[in-house]
Amino acid sequence: MGHGGNVIDELTTDHREVEEFFERLRALPTGHKDRRTVVDELTVELVRHSVAEEMYLYPAVREYLPGGDALADKEIQDHAEVERILKDLEHLDVDDPRFEDLAQKLIMEVTEHVSEEEQQLFPSLAQVCTPQELDRLGDRIRRAKKVAPTRPHPGAPDTPPGNKLLAPGAGLVDRVRDFVTGRGKA
Repeated sequence: MGHGGNVIDELTTDHREVEEFFERLRALPTGHKDRRTVVDELTVELVRHSVAEEMYLYPAVREYLPGGDALADKEIQDHAEVERILKDLEHLDVDDPRFEDLAQKLIMEVTEHVSEEEQQLFPSLAQVCTPQELDRLGDRIRRAKKVAPTRPHPGAPDTPPGNKLLAPGAGLVDRVRDFVTGRGKA
């Protein structure tokens, strides 16, 4: 999907990208050093996606869907759980046995969250929103993700925003979240 694409197409595309990261992770043997790179890239991708959903998707869910508040609260709780796992992963070496356990747990949590959104949330939203509203939400989500940092690379960038993101200090999850929400502005 290039530009265009309503909110459902946009977020579904994100979901498929996240699943590709899972495949890459599964393809690497336990303890392989490249697993760190994949998890870091995946962290950036998941946090960007989460922030975009929290900024635009969930307010729409609250507004348009019956019982929307409870739904949105549950989704945000899911995100918090995923981010907790990501934060725990940040501190582990790939050869730590817990790395594997947490990676599995992450895949499970995210997969469940994705299927919930795609089977329940998105169809419900499509029923109550006009195509124009869905398109507008799609545009907003794309804009939110554009300001998001690009993926971290081993050859760490020395120019903003990359250097800010990879600077030591707060964990990657918090740095990405601050950056995307604009909270990280010095």
